Amino acid sequence: MASLNLRKLLAKTAENWPAKVLSIALAIILFVFHRMSVMESRFFSVPLRIEHNANLIPASPYARMIRVSLKGDANSIYPILEDDIEAYIDLQKYETEGWYRTPVQILKKGTALGVEPLEINVDPIEISLELDRRISKFLPLTASLRGSVEEGYDLSSHTLSPTQVVVDGPLRLLGNIAELYTEEINLDGRKEDFSVMVNILNRDPLLAIRGNGMTEFRGFIRSRVSVRNFTSMPITVQGLDQRFNAEIDIKQGSVRAEGSQNELDSFVPPDAFLSVDASAIDRAGTYTLPLAVSLPPELNLLRREPQELTLTVTLRSGPAGGGL
Repeated sequence: MASLNLRKLLAKTAENWPAKVLSIALAIILFVFHRMSVMESRFFSVPLRIEHNANLIPASPYARMIRVSLKGDANSIYPILEDDIEAYIDLQKYETEGWYRTPVQILKKGTALGVEPLEINVDPIEISLELDRRISKFLPLTASLRGSVEEGYDLSSHTLSPTQVVVDGPLRLLGNIAELYTEEINLDGRKEDFSVMVNILNRDPLLAIRGNGMTEFRGFIRSRVSVRNFTSMPITVQGLDQRFNAEIDIKQGSVRAEGSQNELDSFVPPDAFLSVDASAIDRAGTYTLPLAVSLPPELNLLRREPQELTLTVTLRSGPAGGGL
């Protein structure tokens, strides 16, 4: 009896089986479609990591950031940290220079593990780039200067430390580069020695500068040395005893002096700018004395004309000179 009932049940189940199978399949499709329709999407970008042979290096521009889309349940996809989704391409199997196209792959870590359902898509889906032989090269550094030091001063010299760096890069690109430059160093208004740490400019991301990518600039600033001529300046006699009269053979002289432009411009010759010292004379006669120049210590005497002159000393007439 029981077997009879089982046969009837199987027979009834088998009736119109194509329609029943179709209904089940349609139900599954509707369920999946419903689940997909209620899933949310999240977008962000992650850096692209390149795995390549140690002897080869990328030699053409490529997308540095990959756009990632996550699709899944909102409660599952939003807690995922962006750092736990990595995008990379694997070029390690290539051992010769040339152009290669390879798909972008995804590595899930941490908060991205065990999340279901989770659909991950990337844009672009593949990367095309050139590989070239990797070389290293010492490149000298050149300081980039901008502006001018304070008026009356000059940048007499400067140094960089280090003066050169090691750069890694593809042969085709790095082989044509002879030097690297620093970022601009502003000289405006400076009138004293100074030092500053500056970045080394690397305008090509395919090149890698070893170290911290910085150098120390030291600038040495000096007052600008200028020359000024003082001509037709009167010569005076200083310190002569009142018992005497003095007559000099040259009445005017000239001076050539050097110093900072500011000091020279601001200097006003005093009354006794050019003089002869007659304080040691104690009797009448003819004397040859050096010409003295009254300059501040900031100025340097280059030349004086005349260097010496003749002084004729006579006794004053009258009571002042009667005792001689």
